[in-house]
Amino acid sequence: MSSRRSLATELAAAAAAYQTADVIPHCTQCAKPCCKLDALVLEMEWKQIKTLWKISDSRAVFDKRLAAGEGPQEIRESEGLYFVHSKPCPAYDQAGGSCQIYGQALKPVGCSDFPVYEDRGSIMADLRCEAVDLKALTARLARTLGPDVRIVQSADREFPFLVTLSVRSSGSKRK
Repeated sequence: MSSRRSLATELAAAAAAYQTADVIPHCTQCAKPCCKLDALVLEMEWKQIKTLWKISDSRAVFDKRLAAGEGPQEIRESEGLYFVHSKPCPAYDQAGGSCQIYGQALKPVGCSDFPVYEDRGSIMADLRCEAVDLKALTARLARTLGPDVRIVQSADREFPFLVTLSVRSSGSKRK
């Protein structure tokens, strides 16, 4: 179990390093910034919704307004979380093409993870992001994990833009 956690930690670090080096520098010149939420749905907590949308109502009042169709049309509530789509995130600076809350605790986890992240011992890559280069990502993982592993790529049947990069032993044991 601890080697599985160790692998997950290595994969998460490799995904984060790839995003820092290859994805994030591309964001300001992206043709379809994910912050516009055209094709993506972003999960947020109450504190994020309240702050980013500058909501002065209590959560109960806001939720009632949403349920009655009187809240922001881009926000949906479900089981205590909020899902935002179809309209740019209020933290997105359209003129500068960047996030105004980047690197802050208020930034939603989904923004930090997208488009490459570790999930249950594999790396998920979302090809809706034009900055994702599967060949470069696979090469980075191979360099990080060493010669004793091979990277196996598979696409989701229902959502072919979601690609899983799984790690398999190449026969000898990892140290």
